[in-house]
Amino acid sequence: MSADLELQKAIRAALVADGGVTALVPASKILDMNAAPAPNPSIILGESQVIDNGSSLAGDHEQIVHTLHIWKEEASLVGVKGIASAIRGALAGRLSLPAPYHVAGQKVASARFLRDPDGVTSHGVVTLEVLISGDAP
Repeated sequence: MSADLELQKAIRAALVADGGVTALVPASKILDMNAAPAPNPSIILGESQVIDNGSSLAGDHEQIVHTLHIWKEEASLVGVKGIASAIRGALAGRLSLPAPYHVAGQKVASARFLRDPDGVTSHGVVTLEVLISGDAP
């Protein structure tokens, strides 16, 4: 069992359960995939980084930084900013993970908005930071 994988599942579950998110991006377009071009609109569960937090002598804390990529065909950045706001709302509460993991803290650390070089697509990148305690059995 991996805290990183369990976190990814929990993030997707929180997004597809949130009406504010799914009003903007259908649940079927909230994906863990690598495709070009990305479906329009979509939220792609992106890269993650696992960092030994070092906050416990037991070594049972990890900080996980996870990115979410937002894609939408639009002339402006309005749509991706709206989706990012909905994501922030959906991830405002503490995520629930299966035992032996526990979310000790989480925050949406940043959101960036970019115009894709194709001239048609807007792209947002939301970064979530999560502190997880618990060892794999």
